[in-house]
Amino acid sequence: MFRKIYLSPLGIFISIALHGLAFFRKPFMIYGFFNKVDGKFHKRTRIGSTVILSDKKKIDIKDNVWIGHYSLLDGIGGISIAKGVNIASHTCIYTHSSQDSIRLLGEKFIEIPAEERIGYIIKEVSIGEYTFVGTSCVILPGTTIGKGCIVGAGSVVKGEFPDYSVIVGNPAKIIGDTRKTDEQLFAKGLSKENYFA
Repeated sequence: MFRKIYLSPLGIFISIALHGLAFFRKPFMIYGFFNKVDGKFHKRTRIGSTVILSDKKKIDIKDNVWIGHYSLLDGIGGISIAKGVNIASHTCIYTHSSQDSIRLLGEKFIEIPAEERIGYIIKEVSIGEYTFVGTSCVILPGTTIGKGCIVGAGSVVKGEFPDYSVIVGNPAKIIGDTRKTDEQLFAKGLSKENYFA
């Protein structure tokens, strides 16, 4: 019953109420996300009430995305999360880094606007459709992860990773292809009816 009401046009009001409730009772999943990038309300997206979305106007989260509790999404450089992405708890996505500029600028660091700081990195992160990111991952500025990928728990990810990659480690490396795993499951009788590819 609740699901039918939520998926109706009244769903946006339920989502607003849940966002308000998040300030008083944690943690729980908030259904629905208003995407400031595309101006659309994505009612099938679920985000934990403890998730921090920094610079939300630059975070493009599509429909049917799930983001687990205690995750941090730093939107300063822009984040693009395609439909169906699943991000487990305690994951951090960073789009900026001051690792060099803090040393190079010293006490002047705070006085200079971010875009003008020597050595300051601001780069977008992009995650493709139906990719799964395991718990406690760190995704660094400028990273692109293709569609249908699996990122193993605890991985530190930087760089470009093609569609269907199995990505693990610190630093993260490609160790396989999700299509091979999927074919093994289909060979055991799993239906391809809902397969995204």
